[in-house]
Amino acid sequence: MQHRGLYLALLASFVSVPVVGIAARTRAPLPTASLLVPPLLPPSESVPGLLGWADFANLPPAEDPAAQAAAPAETPSPSAPGSPAPVPRVVTGTIESGVSVAVALRRAGLTATAVDLVTREMASVFDFRRSHPGDRYTIVRGRSGGVVELDYESVTHEKYRVFREGSRLVAEKKGGDFVRRTARLAGIISSNLYDVIQGLGEAPSLAHDFADIFAYDVDFARGMQRGDEFQILYERLYRTDAHGHERYVRPGRILAAHYAGASGEHTAIYYQTDPGHGGYYRPDGTPVHRSFLAAPLQYTRVSSTFSRARFHPILKYTRPHPGIDYAAPLGTPLWAVGDGKVMEMGWEGGYGQLIKIQHEGGYVSYYAHLSRFARGVHVGAMVRQKQVIGYVGQTGLATGPHVCFRMTKDGEFVNPAQLRGRTVALGSVAGDKDFRNARETLLAGLRSSQFVAVDDAL
Repeated sequence: MQHRGLYLALLASFVSVPVVGIAARTRAPLPTASLLVPPLLPPSESVPGLLGWADFANLPPAEDPAAQAAAPAETPSPSAPGSPAPVPRVVTGTIESGVSVAVALRRAGLTATAVDLVTREMASVFDFRRSHPGDRYTIVRGRSGGVVELDYESVTHEKYRVFREGSRLVAEKKGGDFVRRTARLAGIISSNLYDVIQGLGEAPSLAHDFADIFAYDVDFARGMQRGDEFQILYERLYRTDAHGHERYVRPGRILAAHYAGASGEHTAIYYQTDPGHGGYYRPDGTPVHRSFLAAPLQYTRVSSTFSRARFHPILKYTRPHPGIDYAAPLGTPLWAVGDGKVMEMGWEGGYGQLIKIQHEGGYVSYYAHLSRFARGVHVGAMVRQKQVIGYVGQTGLATGPHVCFRMTKDGEFVNPAQLRGRTVALGSVAGDKDFRNARETLLAGLRSSQFVAVDDAL
């Protein structure tokens, strides 16, 4: 509660937030204002040095430092004929273009379970989905071959570490904390979200994070229309150079967001339920995160909807079509709509290349007509929501490149479009006084009336 008290006391001191940019229909351009305001949260609170405690009961015991000190230095010995090569104690590598961190770590010799544990723990300080080609990693193994430490350095020289502490994995950000300043950006959609945000002078990663927040409510591939409006209250991350000058690095966490369009009005607020652990909630306190995404890819159009009677273009007769066909260019990445376990993948008759994922609650998702599967995905693998699992193709009974997306509940096909409202049971925070206070402060900043007009977004 002391952490929350400090968090709210600092929030309460936040009065106004300047806008990075806005596209407005009628308001004349106003004088440009400074982008910088005092940090909403001090670095010591917003970027703690040690986060992400987790109890992994099934992890092998950590290496005993005392035993290591007493043990004589290991010397290589010839391997017996036919025996496996010894596991390297230290492995270093660089993330290549088109290769995810998970795939890179698997190639470096980590098991799928180890990769999943490291990824989940590292997420408290760094999301591997933000990785870039050129990022570097170092894996340190114990004598038994188990991972005792993983160091990760991004191309922007941010350093992170996951290490063993007893039977636990702990993640931390290593030195060089950012200076965090709060800013507001708003605009009107003229083409797509990414182009407008870039036109307002911000990095595309901010558009990606914004779309991720509302991916459960808004289909950003097809659901956006010209004239839709958005507002973002977020952190801008700076580093201080050797001369004491601050240099802008990239956008940080989104603190509050609003989108108004054909799908309705959607608002999300970031709130920490515990120090270092938070998520996005609606103003009424219900969680934004849901079990399933609105769509499994960025598609061009819906070529066929869920129907109990559809004329098949190849077979030339009418039969049920218990799914949704999304047309997209050949090779478009396809992602899992929810967390789950791969139960089947391979060629399946008219489905062509098919992958099936089992989710909690008796749900199973189908992705058919794929051109190929993503590296590292195999039967029995655990996948996370929005993880790339394959690529759009035209295999099986298909007249063009698309994915046939289907879902079953306890073995019966259901309309995927009707599952968008299924919310993960994270619990409401509506009764939390700290949330109500944070909500009022963040929404006041999000709706600030200080505008800076930007012609490029009109």
